[in-house]
Amino acid sequence: MYPDLSYIFHDIFGSQPDNVFSIVKTFGLFLVIAILVAAFFFAKELLRKKEDGLFQPIQSKITVGEPASPMSLFLNGLLGFFLGFKFFYAFSNFPDFQQDPAKVIFSLKGIDEPLSWIGGLALAAIFVWIKYTEKKKEQLPKPIEKTLTVYPHDRIGDITVVSVLSGIIGAKLFAMIEDLDLVFSGQITFGYWLSQFFSGSGMAIYGGLILGFLGGYLYLRYLKIRALPVLDAVAPALMISYGVGRLGCHFSGDGDWGIVNTAAKPGWVPQFLWSYDYPHNVINETANSKVPGCEGLGWDYCNVLAEAVYPTPLYEFMMALILFAVMWVLRKRIKTVGLMFFGYLILNGFERFWIEKIRVNEDYEIFGMMSTQAEFIAVMLMLIGLIGSVIVWRRGTVT
Repeated sequence: MYPDLSYIFHDIFGSQPDNVFSIVKTFGLFLVIAILVAAFFFAKELLRKKEDGLFQPIQSKITVGEPASPMSLFLNGLLGFFLGFKFFYAFSNFPDFQQDPAKVIFSLKGIDEPLSWIGGLALAAIFVWIKYTEKKKEQLPKPIEKTLTVYPHDRIGDITVVSVLSGIIGAKLFAMIEDLDLVFSGQITFGYWLSQFFSGSGMAIYGGLILGFLGGYLYLRYLKIRALPVLDAVAPALMISYGVGRLGCHFSGDGDWGIVNTAAKPGWVPQFLWSYDYPHNVINETANSKVPGCEGLGWDYCNVLAEAVYPTPLYEFMMALILFAVMWVLRKRIKTVGLMFFGYLILNGFERFWIEKIRVNEDYEIFGMMSTQAEFIAVMLMLIGLIGSVIVWRRGTVT
């Protein structure tokens, strides 16, 4: 497995792992790739729907030639201060930053170090000066108001950023909810539990999906853009990005694997698809089982599972790829507005519900039945998808 980029480079070039490239975590790398893949297919589908005449243009007014506003200068200065403050702390405390960049970035670490304050204030001043001079060059004697024609695909960057940020918050919150029992039982402290929000690990995919959807939906309402056609356009993109994200889980070895696979392997199935022991996994599971010869090299990640498990992230990637292909083929044939998105909810919930049967997960008692958090949410998604499909079908609005 590849906890970070340094382990990938070790396999390709033979370089020593746990070097400067270890700040790029494999899961985060695949998360970025998944976002870019989703944005690509989302934009293509929005553009197609626009050309088919589904979206009406939105008139947006802007003012050209104004000087830099106090708020824009403040925000640029704030961004510069944050980057400078964290850069100088990370530079002078690189081992700490190397282990968990996200936890360093989104924490108060550095507040007692003068170098961090100096770096923050210096970069804040530079950012303010850049913004001021940039607007000064564009300034007119009398500002002009212009009206722009904007389509949804023109706002793809805004929509993606809002949805991604909402999704990351949701993924962290849902992952923390799963650990609440550890707080109540005293196995971890409340302070440590809260600090996990700012760590680079621990994300629940369904939490990201739910809050990402909510954030994106509310932003569409704010922009006065019809939500259902946009949700139809993003449905295939969500499916393929889900699969790419699962590759990040697999290649980093983040614990989203299956139960121990003791069944006999069919001869035609490759071993890595049947059962896998996840050497060098990023969560360092299991402590009593090591990759042969690794400990003597002083590497940070030497653990390997004592027993091979189902590589469920690979199964989910393959299923997501198949479902994406089906949706991509059907997207031009399905004319009822909303049906593609609600169909996505059904397919996603169905796939996740059944993969949970062979995944390692904690069971909860929900409505008198034992179920994992993901199973419960998967069932809810399927129900919402079915009800939504019936409603939009009966409504009969077509593209």
